[in-house]
Amino acid sequence: MRVRAGFEISYWCPVPTAMMLQLHVHPSRVPDLETPDFLTTNPSLTITDHIDMFGNRCSRVLAPAGNVTFSADFVIRDTGLPDAYAPDAPQIPVDQLPDAVLPFLLGSRYCETDRMSELAWATFGSTPPGWARVQAIVDYAHERIEFGYHHARATKTAFEAHQEQRGVCRDFAHLAVTLCRCMNIPARYCTGYLGDIGVPPVDAPMDFSAWFEVYLGGRWYVFDARHNKPRVARVVMAKGRDATDVAITTAFGRADLVQFKVVTDELPD
Repeated sequence: MRVRAGFEISYWCPVPTAMMLQLHVHPSRVPDLETPDFLTTNPSLTITDHIDMFGNRCSRVLAPAGNVTFSADFVIRDTGLPDAYAPDAPQIPVDQLPDAVLPFLLGSRYCETDRMSELAWATFGSTPPGWARVQAIVDYAHERIEFGYHHARATKTAFEAHQEQRGVCRDFAHLAVTLCRCMNIPARYCTGYLGDIGVPPVDAPMDFSAWFEVYLGGRWYVFDARHNKPRVARVVMAKGRDATDVAITTAFGRADLVQFKVVTDELPD
């Protein structure tokens, strides 16, 4: 399967403003690129790249005063297979987890394990550990939250989304991640492209999407609490503890969003 993906995002800054961007395809998907994943700026700016502590490719720019536009347009190949399904994948005891996985058991900015642990154990303590427990958590988050773009709030945490019962894809992911961590299942937040490929199209503007991964049986598996069904053609951009670690743009000063367009379309082979 061939997928065309890209974006055009514009900001207005009152003064020159440093920005960090996570708008590239994740390094793990770079071998699948048919055309380069170039980040273009208008006006032309100096861009420096680095790999962060979670293995994501990050870019740094100094945006000028006024309007600045970031864009990309590329083609990537995908297997066309849905998210992996492994109902027998076991939960690994904490004392046997790899050191690198342990940070994804801890609370983080948007995932307050301390506030949700009692609820998690009361609700999921009797479920079979492993895949079935994760799926029970996904079902719960999927049913608990009502999706709506107008419910978005940059500061909303997993606990707040649970209480308000409204949110966007990041809130579904934060809630499920938090509940998994409460149950000693490592979970990490992911962001990327997920177009309406293989499913009925939705009459809404295309956006980047959020899902999450859990560590079971010695590897990471994808789960999606918003859609709660296997999907094809996910193109991951970044992975981290929560939305803080994978923000598509972080401005160190005022930067007002002016335009936001995302494209994810299947192309003929």
